[in-house]
Amino acid sequence: MESRFHLSLPCLNVKETRAFYVELIGAKIGRSATYWIDVDLFGHQITFAKTGAFDFQCKSYSFEGTILPAFHLGVILHKKEWNNMLERLTTENQLTIPKTSFLVGQKGAHQSFFVTDPNGYLFEFKCFDKENEVFEN
Repeated sequence: MESRFHLSLPCLNVKETRAFYVELIGAKIGRSATYWIDVDLFGHQITFAKTGAFDFQCKSYSFEGTILPAFHLGVILHKKEWNNMLERLTTENQLTIPKTSFLVGQKGAHQSFFVTDPNGYLFEFKCFDKENEVFEN
């Protein structure tokens, strides 16, 4: 079995969270109950459990002049998938942080954009110019 990542996060509204990830992002739902759902997000499992408000006291940071959230989650996509997602989310007017290029002309060059889910989580979509440089220094 291929290794997969699992993350569990507090959720404000299961129905809105389901709609965001299925209808907007294109994810599938796995097991679920009234107060939680498992989202199959590009082969990785994110569990959203209804807990009410949850406050992350975190600061932003600057990377190459762009202010980014210190707490966020995301996925690295192949360029074609990334472009399709960018087009879909731009058309739906969902971008919280627009398409930005980082480390241009350097090892690890990549592009990112962010959307905000119904729970207030910032979700990053990232693609690398050279896929073999994801972990390169």
